[in-house]
Amino acid sequence: MIYLDHNATTPVDPRVVEVMLPLFTERFANPASKHAPGQEATRIVERARREVASLAGARPREVVFTSGATEAANLAIGGVLATAEPGRRRILVGATEHPAVLGAADAAVSAGDATAAERIAVHPDGTIDVDDLRRRLGPDVALVAVMAANNETGAVNDLRPLVEPVHSAGALLLCDVTQALGRIPVELEQTGVDLAVASAHKLYGPKGVGALIASKDAWPRLAPRVHGGGQERGLRAGTLNTAGIAGFGAAARIAAESMADDGRHQGELTALLTALLTETLAKRLGPGAVELNGPDRARLPNTVNLRFVGAGADEVQACAPRVAISAGSACSGGGDEPSHVLLAMGRTATEARESLRFSLGRATTTEEIRTAADLVARAVLRVRSLSQSTPIQDEVRDDNRALRTA
Repeated sequence: MIYLDHNATTPVDPRVVEVMLPLFTERFANPASKHAPGQEATRIVERARREVASLAGARPREVVFTSGATEAANLAIGGVLATAEPGRRRILVGATEHPAVLGAADAAVSAGDATAAERIAVHPDGTIDVDDLRRRLGPDVALVAVMAANNETGAVNDLRPLVEPVHSAGALLLCDVTQALGRIPVELEQTGVDLAVASAHKLYGPKGVGALIASKDAWPRLAPRVHGGGQERGLRAGTLNTAGIAGFGAAARIAAESMADDGRHQGELTALLTALLTETLAKRLGPGAVELNGPDRARLPNTVNLRFVGAGADEVQACAPRVAISAGSACSGGGDEPSHVLLAMGRTATEARESLRFSLGRATTTEEIRTAADLVARAVLRVRSLSQSTPIQDEVRDDNRALRTA
């Protein structure tokens, strides 16, 4: 199997596992305990806090450990609304945000905590439309959510032009840095972002741990959503997941050390993959057989989203079972709806359903990319040929069944 779905999740780095293992059986004390083993656990947690903060360009005291970016997004959105003035209850969210952010914003409206969760338009390349954001801002806006990098297209937003208008309106800026952290430089304090969310499992850390990073100015405007023992300075109750947090810290430290080399390596392979697919299919199907979804340059180095004209993404995946790729976000529930990201960028439902995301990883090789390009190109050609005369899904299902029983 050639795994090209690293934006969905990454394998845990063996060096991270090595850090975590002793914390399950040997150094397992509760970091809230006052005895020596507990204080040792506290030191482990605080070391990880410093490592995560360093990678994000933030201060250690600003890092609140959670179970993942989804919980962090809910804490950020719900926590800000819980302290907002009665006349400041509107939320603005980028139209291409991750379902974790969109879902939390819409849930706040349903619960009556927010008056509206308006979508900020994006340009055809998926980057945020700053002019549309400016038009929507007003004194009733509590929070603006714009991601650093998109999980489906890799589109990278320049956050600097957003900070001044958002702060001038009296609102806070929330940024989902889940896909950006460890892949491109993130400087939250320097940029002026108030709140950020991240997950360890996107940067070769364990699942089940993430963080909300809240600036000193944003902290007083947050209220806890989970109540109990007062951990994480009273903002997120519950016994800390010491092993997971230590793994997050180790993954952040390793990412900081290898980010430049990883980015260069993955950028070269992403360009090679795109070129091989485009050239191969153009020879067989003519120019325009492959289209890029997203920016040509302002994009994560490991990510490319391509439309294969006339070939449904699900069918292409079925015809290339040796390549793990995605037709959208792994967190969208697995439904048959076209990508909300691509629709927001102006793609039709048909065009969106013909698009696939390739997200490379630290260990991806040139040989794997050449093989994957060949397999996917063959799959596209097969789907195109089948679509001329037969129901593709039935044909592919029959062929795969025959292969399994052969």
